[in-house]
Amino acid sequence: MIRDPRDDAELLALVRRYVTPGRRYLNLGGSLLRTKSPEYDRFMRDLCEDAGLITPHEIATLLEGSWRERRTAAWLVAVSRQTEFRECLGELLLASEVCCVGLAYSVALASFGTARDADLLAAYLDRYLCRPDLAYDQTVVMGALQFIDLNLGGGQADRFREPGGLWQQWLQDAPHMQGDSDPTPSFLSLIRRLCAFVDECTEAL
Repeated sequence: MIRDPRDDAELLALVRRYVTPGRRYLNLGGSLLRTKSPEYDRFMRDLCEDAGLITPHEIATLLEGSWRERRTAAWLVAVSRQTEFRECLGELLLASEVCCVGLAYSVALASFGTARDADLLAAYLDRYLCRPDLAYDQTVVMGALQFIDLNLGGGQADRFREPGGLWQQWLQDAPHMQGDSDPTPSFLSLIRRLCAFVDECTEAL
């Protein structure tokens, strides 16, 4: 069951503290990369400050909310390197209960960058590349998996991308991808740039 801050005083207090100030939840994603100084510097400073203050219990509570809460929590997990939430983020990504948060989960897992994070991303692709009817987070997850592969020297993404494999079949069968070229390079670039921002924040912490 997804907690609703309108009916949950504890969650509402956390939303007001971490999620909605400056409409933070809207800026945690691709739009962040278009932000210029001094707004960029202020946004980073405030995010780093909250990543250093938020407790594991508060993160767990936000991850029980809807997409705004979960997106914010995933980014705070990434910046604070709270890798104890790795499995939780992987489970939430796989469940895909709410929209607009898959990129945040993917960035967090990619920023951790271990073989286990690659396994969690691959589990998502195993499930959702078989569902071309679902325009979920297949592209950003593939970008995140390739990012980890490039850093680790692994090849988890290769089995999906081999000729006639699940990735090629999904690109062909997904109605929303019809006529598009392989979008992987652009999503790999997005993940790389967002993970660079996470690293910058972590160093600032």
